[in-house]
Amino acid sequence: MSTLVRPVVDALGEFLTRIETTLPRLIAAVLFLVLAYLIVKLLQVATRQALSRLYPADERLVVDFGVLVVTVAAWFGAVLTLLTILGMTQVAASLGTAAGFLALGVSYALSDMIADTVAGIYLLRDPDFNAGDTVTTADVTGEVLAIGLRKSRLELDDGDVLVLANQAIEQRWRRET
Repeated sequence: MSTLVRPVVDALGEFLTRIETTLPRLIAAVLFLVLAYLIVKLLQVATRQALSRLYPADERLVVDFGVLVVTVAAWFGAVLTLLTILGMTQVAASLGTAAGFLALGVSYALSDMIADTVAGIYLLRDPDFNAGDTVTTADVTGEVLAIGLRKSRLELDDGDVLVLANQAIEQRWRRET
């Protein structure tokens, strides 16, 4: 064989060998992605149905938030599994660890917002705290105009609207009769 043809044949042989060893992983990865897509869609539907039974239609924001959390968690797990299937276990482990630290930092930074959201969910579920009720909280008395996930609005006797964080309301409030 000539000196020019030999390197081309060697390179082609190595390329075909690498394709032969990589092809099963790629096929497994594609099949896994299809399966992961179907599972995530199933989880979304199941989560939406379960949360829709717990929350009335006017609290759709809570249902959408729950579905979003489940979807993000499922896809993150799917990506880590996909990386493992492709033979990148160290990358998957590093991403998992980094995501844990990131989640810890974000949860610390957003702790007040998370507390307001959790309190908002409790207030939305509380049968004694509804729009139109008169309540006293934070040394003020007013009619509940709206209850959101993070903040609620009270109309005071003088017509002013007071916006309070749900965490402040949920800690101590009473319904006026």
